[in-house]
Amino acid sequence: MDDRQFTAIDRFLIGLDEAVRTINSSPARGSRPYPAEDVDETAMNEREKTHAASLMRVNHAGEVAAQGLYQGHASVARDPNIEAQMRKSADEELDHLAWCEKRIDELGSSPSTLRPIWYGGAFAMGAASGIFGDKWSLGFIEETERQVSAHLSSHLDQLPKNDHRSRKIVTQMRDEEEAHGAKAHAAGAAALPAPMTDAMRAIAKIMTTIAYRW
Repeated sequence: MDDRQFTAIDRFLIGLDEAVRTINSSPARGSRPYPAEDVDETAMNEREKTHAASLMRVNHAGEVAAQGLYQGHASVARDPNIEAQMRKSADEELDHLAWCEKRIDELGSSPSTLRPIWYGGAFAMGAASGIFGDKWSLGFIEETERQVSAHLSSHLDQLPKNDHRSRKIVTQMRDEEEAHGAKAHAAGAAALPAPMTDAMRAIAKIMTTIAYRW
């Protein structure tokens, strides 16, 4: 990201481009090596494969939402440094998106068909929270990453014990989500009120339940 100051039209076009690329994502888009490349595939029965694929579909849907969230925040950020941080984190999350999609394909399944909804809803939430100021936008990011990290940890408990490839991916994603949350905190994130964090958990529960199946 250079030091150029983006106009409102620039931001709109950047957001539109990111939306199209995210909704129509491809495993080839990842810029970093696939974490599971050096991990041998192990035999799983059909039930285990279906369950693992469904969990990775949920994670993929979460990464689509993360793109919308970060881009929504960046579109209304007041501080250019905060905007740059948001876009950098979004770029790093693109790798997560690609890794999840590749693993879903390896398991013989496909991503959620509701990607436009996950992206659009998250973008709206990100932009809405950012309107109140960068510290609240950062607070929303910090809390989101905290919940996502906990969610990924729960998936490590739920994945088939012998699905080492998925485990490698999810572990790296969790570690990086925690780092993103820490960066938001260090940048001055405000602590969100309990009713808001509870609402975020409720919305996430609805999304994960639906994405597991579709």
